[in-house]
Amino acid sequence: MKTHTGEKPFSCNICDFRFSFKSSLKTHMKIHTGEKSFSCNICEYSCIRKSNLQTHMKTHTGEKPFTCNICEYKYITKSRLQTHMKIHTGERPFSCNICEYKCKYESTHR
Repeated sequence: MKTHTGEKPFSCNICDFRFSFKSSLKTHMKIHTGEKSFSCNICEYSCIRKSNLQTHMKTHTGEKPFTCNICEYKYITKSRLQTHMKIHTGERPFSCNICEYKCKYESTHR
Protein backbone atom coordinates (compact mmCIF):
# COMPACT_ATOMS: atom_id res chain seq x y z
CA MET A 1 0.00 0.00 0.00
CA LYS A 2 2.93 2.37 0.69
CA THR A 3 3.75 2.27 -3.01
CA HIS A 4 0.34 3.72 -3.85
CA THR A 5 0.21 6.28 -1.04
CA GLY A 6 3.77 7.50 -1.48
CA GLU A 7 4.41 7.00 2.24
CA LYS A 8 8.15 6.81 3.02
CA PRO A 9 8.55 6.30 6.76
CA PHE A 10 12.18 5.06 6.65
CA SER A 11 14.83 7.76 6.30
CA CYS A 12 18.59 7.65 6.00
CA ASN A 13 20.23 9.39 8.95
CA ILE A 14 23.19 10.39 6.77
CA CYS A 15 21.69 11.91 3.60
CA ASP A 16 17.95 12.16 4.39
CA PHE A 17 16.86 9.91 1.52
CA ARG A 18 13.47 8.37 2.39
CA PHE A 19 12.14 4.90 1.62
CA SER A 20 8.83 3.04 1.72
CA PHE A 21 10.44 -0.15 2.95
CA LYS A 22 13.01 -0.92 5.63
CA SER A 23 14.77 -3.33 3.24
CA SER A 24 15.31 -0.49 0.75
CA LEU A 25 16.88 1.64 3.48
CA LYS A 26 19.12 -1.27 4.48
CA THR A 27 20.37 -1.64 0.89
CA HIS A 28 20.84 2.13 0.60
CA MET A 29 22.99 2.25 3.76
CA LYS A 30 25.57 0.09 1.98
CA ILE A 31 26.36 3.13 -0.18
CA HIS A 32 27.54 4.96 2.92
CA THR A 33 29.38 2.04 4.53
CA GLY A 34 31.03 0.88 1.31
CA GLU A 35 29.77 -2.67 1.87
CA LYS A 36 29.48 -4.63 -1.36
CA SER A 37 27.86 -7.98 -0.65
CA PHE A 38 27.91 -9.37 -4.19
CA SER A 39 31.18 -10.20 -5.97
CA CYS A 40 31.96 -11.52 -9.42
CA ASN A 41 33.86 -14.83 -9.33
CA ILE A 42 35.56 -14.03 -12.65
CA CYS A 43 36.86 -10.49 -12.13
CA GLU A 44 37.16 -8.05 -9.24
CA TYR A 45 33.74 -6.41 -9.73
CA SER A 46 31.56 -6.11 -6.63
CA CYS A 47 28.29 -4.36 -5.91
CA ILE A 48 25.52 -3.87 -3.36
CA ARG A 49 22.65 -5.42 -5.35
CA LYS A 50 22.28 -8.96 -6.65
CA SER A 51 20.53 -7.66 -9.78
CA ASN A 52 23.58 -5.52 -10.62
CA LEU A 53 25.83 -8.59 -10.35
CA GLN A 54 23.46 -10.57 -12.60
CA THR A 55 23.67 -7.81 -15.22
CA HIS A 56 27.45 -7.64 -14.85
CA MET A 57 27.80 -11.41 -15.40
CA LYS A 58 26.36 -10.94 -18.90
CA THR A 59 29.56 -9.06 -19.82
CA HIS A 60 31.45 -12.32 -19.29
CA THR A 61 28.95 -14.58 -21.09
CA GLY A 62 28.33 -12.18 -23.97
CA GLU A 63 24.58 -12.47 -23.41
CA LYS A 64 22.66 -9.52 -24.83
CA PRO A 65 18.96 -10.37 -24.55
CA PHE A 66 17.55 -6.98 -25.59
CA THR A 67 17.51 -6.44 -29.37
CA CYS A 68 16.53 -3.34 -31.33
CA ASN A 69 13.67 -4.25 -33.66
CA ILE A 70 14.86 -1.70 -36.23
CA CYS A 71 18.61 -2.26 -36.61
CA GLU A 72 18.99 -5.45 -34.53
CA TYR A 73 21.70 -3.97 -32.29
CA LYS A 74 21.82 -5.93 -29.01
CA TYR A 75 22.11 -4.76 -25.41
CA ILE A 76 22.71 -6.25 -21.98
CA THR A 77 19.96 -4.20 -20.32
CA LYS A 78 16.52 -2.96 -21.29
CA SER A 79 17.43 0.58 -20.22
CA ARG A 80 20.37 0.68 -22.66
CA LEU A 81 18.07 -0.48 -25.46
CA GLN A 82 15.55 2.24 -24.54
CA THR A 83 18.32 4.84 -24.71
CA HIS A 84 19.40 3.46 -28.10
CA MET A 85 15.83 3.65 -29.47
CA LYS A 86 15.99 7.46 -29.26
CA ILE A 87 18.31 7.30 -32.28
CA HIS A 88 15.45 5.90 -34.36
CA THR A 89 12.57 7.90 -32.87
CA GLY A 90 14.34 11.26 -32.81
CA GLU A 91 13.08 11.76 -29.26
CA ARG A 92 14.87 14.59 -27.43
CA PRO A 93 13.42 14.65 -23.91
CA PHE A 94 16.08 16.83 -22.25
CA SER A 95 15.68 20.59 -22.74
CA CYS A 96 17.86 23.53 -21.82
CA ASN A 97 16.04 25.92 -19.49
CA ILE A 98 17.84 28.91 -21.03
CA CYS A 99 17.65 28.31 -24.79
CA GLU A 100 15.73 26.06 -27.21
CA TYR A 101 18.35 23.28 -27.23
CA LYS A 102 17.05 19.71 -26.80
CA CYS A 103 19.04 16.50 -26.63
CA LYS A 104 18.58 12.74 -26.45
CA TYR A 105 20.76 12.02 -23.44
CA GLU A 106 20.82 13.58 -20.01
CA SER A 107 24.62 13.48 -19.99
CA THR A 108 24.66 15.80 -23.04
CA HIS A 109 22.32 18.24 -21.31
CA ARG A 110 24.62 20.40 -19.17
